[in-house]
Amino acid sequence: MNAFSRRGACPALSAPMQTGDGLLVRLNPVAGGPSSGGLSPKLLIGLAESALRHGNGIMEVTARGSLQIRGLTTESAALLAAEVDALGIAVRTGVPVETGPLAGIDPQEIADPRLLAERIRVAIEDAGLTPRLGPKVSVVVDGGGQLTMDAVTADVRLTAVQSNEGVLWTVSVAVDGQSAKLLATVDDNAARDITVAALRMVAEKGRDAHARDLSERQLASLAGWLYLTSLREAPSSGRTEGGAPRKPIGLFPLAGDTFALGIGLPYGSMPADKIIALAQSALAFGTTEIRLAPGRALLFLGQPATANEPLQQTAATLGFVTSPTDPRTRIAACPGTPACASGRIATRDIAETIAAENADILDFTLHISGCAKGCAHPGPAALTIVGGENGAGLVVNATAKALPAGYRPGYDAARGFSRVAAVIRSARFEGETAAACLTRLGPAAIAEAYRQAQSEKRK
Repeated sequence: MNAFSRRGACPALSAPMQTGDGLLVRLNPVAGGPSSGGLSPKLLIGLAESALRHGNGIMEVTARGSLQIRGLTTESAALLAAEVDALGIAVRTGVPVETGPLAGIDPQEIADPRLLAERIRVAIEDAGLTPRLGPKVSVVVDGGGQLTMDAVTADVRLTAVQSNEGVLWTVSVAVDGQSAKLLATVDDNAARDITVAALRMVAEKGRDAHARDLSERQLASLAGWLYLTSLREAPSSGRTEGGAPRKPIGLFPLAGDTFALGIGLPYGSMPADKIIALAQSALAFGTTEIRLAPGRALLFLGQPATANEPLQQTAATLGFVTSPTDPRTRIAACPGTPACASGRIATRDIAETIAAENADILDFTLHISGCAKGCAHPGPAALTIVGGENGAGLVVNATAKALPAGYRPGYDAARGFSRVAAVIRSARFEGETAAACLTRLGPAAIAEAYRQAQSEKRK
């Protein structure tokens, strides 16, 4: 086993990644029930117990729906891997080809994406592409339904759509569901072939390449694959245009008067002992499977409908997120200090204070990063509070790596944000969102408000 992988790589179970609080491993259990490797409550308890024995006791569900265990050493990571193997948990390997967390069981999905996803996985392996592609290259196959994959970034995205000919698949490249570039709308065979062809082109550019690096000429050749007609206006996908994807928290009706219950991890992280307590409660209520969901959540399946409310209550008591309107779902926060040696600010304490005091204006993504690496939210955010040598910087409409527009002491960052929130409340027009108000105010005014709270304190 490798001691650690380079930063930016995917920290798989066999290749942990060095972080500020030790080694981190990531695994993606195969969904579909214990018989096919999915997580039963007992298996999740077993994983959490391993995390307590071998790590620092912190477990995470990522924005992509992967499970992470933190605080490992080279020796303990090997022991953890052996215990995962002993538990018999089947995990995804190779190039990620991801489907939605309710794939195959959602009565509202346009098509079951699992068969096409598996055919793509096999085709990728047969083509020998796995060792030639970078660890961050991925594919999404989205059958639609209640929990779409629109917010999950991917190099190639396939989305089921209804047409007069039945179910077809739109094939797009790069970024998320809102900004992906449509290549073609085709049947499942052609969708698989275009996907593999696109990944071949990416592989030819090297292991640091992504689909966004393909030329217009290459994209045009993919759009005309096998002389198929590309439909630039896709048939209906069942999505609401411009609407945000539904969060995986709350109740989701399934077949036969059953429900999936989504419960979120605040900032994607929870102590393993609390995950054990929740899984034990779920086991007692009759839950048969627990799925990981993109958006930092767990989906509980199989329990009778009467068990959902008491299971939610248990989760709320333990500190989990049980409502999609919980302001903590709008905040991305890494472990920060003291959990991570790279952190410069106490991100989770700052996040909890902001969520408690400013829930009314959090209609945008707030990123709180312990350092400029921006692990919790690599992309741009409306506002980012980032720890550095000069304290807690405020970055506007950029990533944590950008130069902050203003600073204040890390211990006082939440107060600075409260000043920004007060300016938003007083300046926004009737019906205007806080996000739109931030854009209208501009970075200079926002940074001045953030800094001003410290100036007032000194008077």
